[in-house]
Amino acid sequence: MVAQRVGGPALPAVGGKKPSYRERVADALRAALIAGELRPGEVHSAPALAARFGVSATPVREALLDLAKEGLVDTVPNKGFRVTAVSEKQLDEYTHIRSLIEIPTTVGLAVSAAPADLAALRPVAQEIVTAAAAGDLIAYVEADVRFHLGLLALAGNEHLVEVVGDLRKRSRLYGLHALVEAGRLEASAEEHLEILDALVARDEGAVRAVMTRHLGHVRGLWAAE
Repeated sequence: MVAQRVGGPALPAVGGKKPSYRERVADALRAALIAGELRPGEVHSAPALAARFGVSATPVREALLDLAKEGLVDTVPNKGFRVTAVSEKQLDEYTHIRSLIEIPTTVGLAVSAAPADLAALRPVAQEIVTAAAAGDLIAYVEADVRFHLGLLALAGNEHLVEVVGDLRKRSRLYGLHALVEAGRLEASAEEHLEILDALVARDEGAVRAVMTRHLGHVRGLWAAE
């Protein structure tokens, strides 16, 4: 149940800031989008979602306004909020920008990242693999966000992490559940361990190759729905 995620571990906050209740509700709404529980074109009211999530309407309404700023929902006068669709063109643009930022930044970590910092991310990478094997989409994406933003944070540029975090929110991977049924998610999950192995080996070429394949794989997952 998505409602259980509201009170559970929140998605990572940039700069170590503790997320507010409003932000935790927004994360739970994003999780519902990812899991396909809130689908493009559907209109939802804040009170109805609040009842579904087992929380009060005010933080849900505030969280929906935050999602509207991110382009994930549109306001519908006197009705609520409509879940927006992400076009193929938008996904291509998001992936292009991510590749321009994430690939060279991650390659640079092969030289600069401390072994202890890389080791700390291995349990998170394993969480992604475990979630993929279990078909737990919400756990998969939560761990995936922690891994990639945590990795980028090692470069020491908080604004870069914010930009990538925003791109990930906008692309959101709704409909990922169909890919679990097709058995295509675990290969992408394993790539997180490959990225760490290449970084630990200080192999810049391997890091670039795996990151390029990984982002291409992610775009393929988006396009497959």
